[in-house]
Amino acid sequence: MWTRRQFLNRTSTAAGAALASYHPNGLARLLEAGTAQNGRAPVDVASDEDFWRVVQEGFTLDRTIVNLNNGGVCPSPRVVHEALKRYLDISNQSPVYHMWQVLEPNIESVRRDLARDIGANPETIAITRNASESLQTAQLGIDLKPGDEVLTTNQDYGRMMQTWEQRVAREGIKLSKISFPVPPTQADLVRRFEQAITPATKVLHFMHISNLTGHIFPVKEICEAARKRNIITIVDGAHAYAHFPFKITDFDCDYYGSSLHKWLLAPIGTGLLYVRPDRIEKTWALQPAGAGQAKNIRKFEEIGTHPAANHNAIAEALVFHRGIGIERKAARLQYLKARWAKELTRLDRIELHTSLDPALSCAIGTVGIKGMTPGDITSKLWADRRIIATGITVGPPEAIEYAGIRVTPNVYTTLDEVDVFIDAMTKLAKS
Repeated sequence: MWTRRQFLNRTSTAAGAALASYHPNGLARLLEAGTAQNGRAPVDVASDEDFWRVVQEGFTLDRTIVNLNNGGVCPSPRVVHEALKRYLDISNQSPVYHMWQVLEPNIESVRRDLARDIGANPETIAITRNASESLQTAQLGIDLKPGDEVLTTNQDYGRMMQTWEQRVAREGIKLSKISFPVPPTQADLVRRFEQAITPATKVLHFMHISNLTGHIFPVKEICEAARKRNIITIVDGAHAYAHFPFKITDFDCDYYGSSLHKWLLAPIGTGLLYVRPDRIEKTWALQPAGAGQAKNIRKFEEIGTHPAANHNAIAEALVFHRGIGIERKAARLQYLKARWAKELTRLDRIELHTSLDPALSCAIGTVGIKGMTPGDITSKLWADRRIIATGITVGPPEAIEYAGIRVTPNVYTTLDEVDVFIDAMTKLAKS
């Protein structure tokens, strides 16, 4: 058994900045390194650069840029990407046999593994292509009448709001949105939802974690408030699964949708849909399935011909994910966020829109500079230091609620890269 100090063979650039490089036995090294951490508190492992160097070596990346936009889509570890390519090669030998007869049936292994990891019955988990498809399955599959109300927030994901707005236009349902300050308190969020509920409210649609500021919502409490009133709940967990610890069944929600190509680091084009058992038969599939599948979670996977490689490679992503450990992963992501956020909030012009309480946020943080637009900041970061971040503006131009840039490091992000961001933002704030 290696000691922790033996996991790292440091290399450095001429300038002395350590950059992680791919190691051919990355997964094996990660699993052994993870085992060596057993018994240590996650918060202690969070700052152990020896361990995280092993994690970083599992990726093949373009280190000429600093990618702080992992909230959109994340690169997969090498072992996951190699599995994806291997399955595509197998499929291409004779797709009618190798893809449909050999690889496709193995989706059941992935389903069982995902269900175990997220704490659900496999018969409630559908594997989709992304969070949008998962959530739209629920949004478009629920029976609603003209005048029925859907209650959400004005900060929920735009694509999901467009889906509801189409139902408003086509069917005459009502869409209501609540607003809230940032960062909010949990009690205030629950209160705002409860006060906005009317006799016409049939659905509560809300985020598990905000894609704008990274605030983690009190999902269980909001679901409890809805359950008491016989209101359906749809939880947008696009950024939540494999980001920080939780189990879906803790919430007692009706529907839960998440992306797997974000924090699980699975191949691009993979997602997850949870449907409460008593809602499966009542929910129309996004694409029609046979009558014999009415009560079967697999009816939500009927999308026509599609590659088996993407969803089968999820199995490798789960192995890599568990090799790190979700508690360690969350602690590391919070550590990286705190590193830049605490440093920048010492500056007068900096506005932080995300709580630093570990119970209320994890990797995602949103920060602004007074006197600069989000577009100005992201353009300067890219031009000057090749840093990628995402501009965020909430509210119309005449009544902006808040604005800034969303910063999302990942487990492969080095401290050097975080410090480059700190330096660049400091210079902007002082200019």
